[in-house]
Amino acid sequence: MAFARWDPFRDLMTLHNELERLTTSDAPSWTPPVDLYETATAFVLEAELPGLTREQIDIHAEEHLIAVRGHRNAKPAASDVSCEQYHRVERGHGYFSRTFTLPTAIEVSNVSAELRDGMLIVTLPKAAAPSPRRINVS
Repeated sequence: MAFARWDPFRDLMTLHNELERLTTSDAPSWTPPVDLYETATAFVLEAELPGLTREQIDIHAEEHLIAVRGHRNAKPAASDVSCEQYHRVERGHGYFSRTFTLPTAIEVSNVSAELRDGMLIVTLPKAAAPSPRRINVS
């Protein structure tokens, strides 16, 4: 069993982000499932986005933050479905937005993203830890 250091600030920021997401005027219509995990050198975000194209996805990265937004059309193309009466609609559509606060800084300039078979994989390399510096007293 692995232990993780409890960070109350991170929990507070997560709660803040969720409350903000629920109360904004452009509240998302659906929430794609996301896995966010950490390796020795990077954070990796994997999101299920079936049916979306690269043009429908927007990724924004900052030093301690990653945001993934996008849009999935409500109806398939007219040639796909010949009727206008649905009996069940379970797949999410419309706008979505997911934002995550990261526990350590990332190198924003080296973030990469790949969309393959409906899976978005965003690799967020960790920033090098600042090395201690000796200060001479004059």
